[in-house]
Amino acid sequence: MHAVNAAPFLRVLIVDDHPVVREGLRAILDRQPEMAVVAEASDGEQAVALFDRHYPDLTLMDLRLPKKSGVDATAEIHRRHPQARIIVFTVFDGDEDIYRALEAGARSYLLKSASHEELLSTLRNVATGGRPLPAAVAERLAQRFEYSELTCRELDVLRLIVAGKANKQIASLLGVGEGTVKTHVNRILSKLGVADRTEAAIQALQRGIVRSD
Repeated sequence: MHAVNAAPFLRVLIVDDHPVVREGLRAILDRQPEMAVVAEASDGEQAVALFDRHYPDLTLMDLRLPKKSGVDATAEIHRRHPQARIIVFTVFDGDEDIYRALEAGARSYLLKSASHEELLSTLRNVATGGRPLPAAVAERLAQRFEYSELTCRELDVLRLIVAGKANKQIASLLGVGEGTVKTHVNRILSKLGVADRTEAAIQALQRGIVRSD
């Protein structure tokens, strides 16, 4: 009597808008005896639909995706399936990016610079209930809590600063007085621990507080 091969017990969904990345990940994962890629998504909306269809054991999720961001897709999947095991896999290492992804329900956050061994170790760790964070990612996340959180209005002002708008333009766009804008700007500089608007804009982009896309 012939033995029946057991089906792979870790079924993986890959979500990335770059075909080359998806192909590379599939090649790595399909070589593992206990893993199999069950589906690939190229945007956030497709990721949610494919998760509902396949209910994979693990999901590798990029952050910057068409139609629906990786954070929004993660949050929607997590709302529908609280036990979903999602690992964000991205090039972005800003502390705000990391915070938003974990808050949305991601179990881990891995940078695309990680080695194959680290990727596989993270997948296996998350599969067994772990929530591993690389030391560099954990350090960036810790930095987020060194500063006071910006209010919604301060975030609006910061986005316009990043867009290169002067105080007068910001006041017009937000329908407030220029003095109010100056007050917001001063609070933003204080909360971010920077000296001027240029530094605020640079830090906002580096940390992922404001997106450039």
